[in-house]
Amino acid sequence: MAVRRVVITGLGVVSPVGIGHQDFWKALLAGQSGVDYITQFNPDDFGLEYKIAAEVKNFNIEDFYSDKRKVGGFLKEMDRCTLFAMVAAKLALEDSHLQISEEEAPRISTFIGTGVGGLITTTADHIKLVQGGPRKLGLRSIIKLMPNAPSGQVAIEFGAKGRAKSDATACASGLDSLFDAFMYIRDNRSDVVISGGTEATVNPFSFASFGNMQALSKRNSDPKGASRPFSLDRDGFVLGEGCIVMVLEELEHALKRGAPIYAEVAGAGASCDASHIVAPHETGAGAAMAMREAMRDAEIDPTAIDYINAHGTSTPLNDERETMAIKTVLGEHAYKVAVSSTKSMVGHLLGGAGPIGVAACALSIRDQKVHPTINLNTPDPKCDLDYVPHTARDLKINYTMAEALGFGGHNTVMILKKYA
Repeated sequence: MAVRRVVITGLGVVSPVGIGHQDFWKALLAGQSGVDYITQFNPDDFGLEYKIAAEVKNFNIEDFYSDKRKVGGFLKEMDRCTLFAMVAAKLALEDSHLQISEEEAPRISTFIGTGVGGLITTTADHIKLVQGGPRKLGLRSIIKLMPNAPSGQVAIEFGAKGRAKSDATACASGLDSLFDAFMYIRDNRSDVVISGGTEATVNPFSFASFGNMQALSKRNSDPKGASRPFSLDRDGFVLGEGCIVMVLEELEHALKRGAPIYAEVAGAGASCDASHIVAPHETGAGAAMAMREAMRDAEIDPTAIDYINAHGTSTPLNDERETMAIKTVLGEHAYKVAVSSTKSMVGHLLGGAGPIGVAACALSIRDQKVHPTINLNTPDPKCDLDYVPHTARDLKINYTMAEALGFGGHNTVMILKKYA
């Protein structure tokens, strides 16, 4: 039996630098930062020293759904992370020109990951419980906060009757969902999977927790310059929010209906550091293992890789050890590969971080361009690869690699190739 090939036929993006993949990509190529002062709450009210985030600006569900009754139901039943997923899925399906018929619905699945689920609902409703007792909680608290809500609600809205699930592997959640979607189609369990990652954690709890871990940037005086992956003066990541959903589809199914094809998924790999719940392995061994597995799966050697969309968080340990892993696996070829971090512009989307990198890879393949890593003003001698500083670049691309490395030691890698 021939191996089933998997392609990306639709992209839906809700990001801090634009809603819709065209605005998103235009902003990335221009090196525009989506980081600014927090607007969803006042950090001073909670004694927080962190004042900046990469928020999705001007997001209104009403702009995408005209039925007021439906919108009212969405707002009652969905946390912000699920609302993001509903819009991103709608945009992805429209971009793919996919109409889900009753006949095909059982062969269409929904895999959308999230690191923490409905955290805004969880924290707000806990306050209601403490201050007013159980009757102050609504009937929908659990269905709003549960991590599988985005997958379930998207499946209901669009009538996808195949499997619906959500990976929750911290910052690898969304890329793990794409990994599983790729395998699910290749194993002939579905023909299409609506897949990606979503997160909405711009709230006081997140900033207090990540802040106490010393994981966040304190560069409040320079929001747009705060996320600076691979720079010697980086001081932590900037928390972001958003959702990226894409349509993964079996090749013959896509060709039969004349679907647009951005790129082919060539392979994927994953591993666990099994060393520390937060810090990456001191040599980058876990990330290296996932890269090697992905290349084995894609049946390529390291010299085939043209571009890497790095996890690149702007934290001291991640950037150094991710660089070590890339050099371990690619050897001398590592110095010939373009590497960039989307987080320099959109911050860290946690569960959405991997899919936003895959989306950037797919668009890079389409346009034969790579976006820059901005704010790389003072290169770290330990981070000595070509990180495409400041300015986008034209580049001949056949293979790309996207990486997501999460708390818990989760490492996931996906390789895309130019469709031919």
